[in-house]
Amino acid sequence: MTTNSPNNTAAILMEALPYIQKYAGKTIVVKYGGNAMTDPALQQSFARDIVLLKQVGINPVVIHGGGPQIGNLLKQIGKESHFVDGMRVTDAETMDVVQMVLGGLVNKQIVSMINQAGGRAIGLTGKDGNMIIARKLVLERKAQENQPSEIIDLGHVGEITNIDASVVRMLEEDRFIPVIAPIGVGEDGTSYNINADIVAGKMAEVLNAERLLLLTNTPGVLNKEGTLLEVLSQQDIQDLIADGTIQGGMLPKLACATDAIAAGAKSASIIDGRVPHAVLLELLTDQGVGTMVTR
Repeated sequence: MTTNSPNNTAAILMEALPYIQKYAGKTIVVKYGGNAMTDPALQQSFARDIVLLKQVGINPVVIHGGGPQIGNLLKQIGKESHFVDGMRVTDAETMDVVQMVLGGLVNKQIVSMINQAGGRAIGLTGKDGNMIIARKLVLERKAQENQPSEIIDLGHVGEITNIDASVVRMLEEDRFIPVIAPIGVGEDGTSYNINADIVAGKMAEVLNAERLLLLTNTPGVLNKEGTLLEVLSQQDIQDLIADGTIQGGMLPKLACATDAIAAGAKSASIIDGRVPHAVLLELLTDQGVGTMVTR
């Protein structure tokens, strides 16, 4: 039996059927970033995945990043990027660039991509309809003993205080696919740059999403031997952090996943966005392509 035989095709569809039934009418929040956002072939496969999900009755909500694109534009205008603990220091001029890139260029590219694949995407930022209310993030760095803590000013970097997802629900019900840039607004109208993983996690909480998918440039969570850990409980995560297996950039992603689950999302997965059709493989097959975090 060849890989393209009718029998093989039927087997693949039948494998997907129980998952389609499970997720029908449910919300899936997808954080889109990494190589999947920059490789043309992966862009196309991602767009088709999202359209297929919507076509079979599942409600995808896309939250996207755009750090490399912001960095490229800042470089073009002669402005250097500065980071503290992985967060971009965002002064007023940089915030203008963030809004142009995330709310304009990147957001509309993703919308166009999904629409070209046959979907009905609508681009938004967290400022639309006061969807994401934020405040200035205060970063406090602990000093040595008997010394005062250092307060680091990151500029227009924000943390979420409230999400009003009514516009997202309205779009879902009207068969649209929301594509959201992670920009929030303060009570005084100030714009804030917010980490896209955090926005995705909080959106999954508010929408009581069935799944949260975080696309990354890694296979998922690996053990010390480099083997993929396909399923992790929250206790497993604590143990792996304690023994040093989980560290660095994976820590905030897992914190985002566990927070989302604790607050209402059914499960969260960190998946390999470098794999074509990663979203479909994770949701609609027995194997998946990453690490699922469960309650």
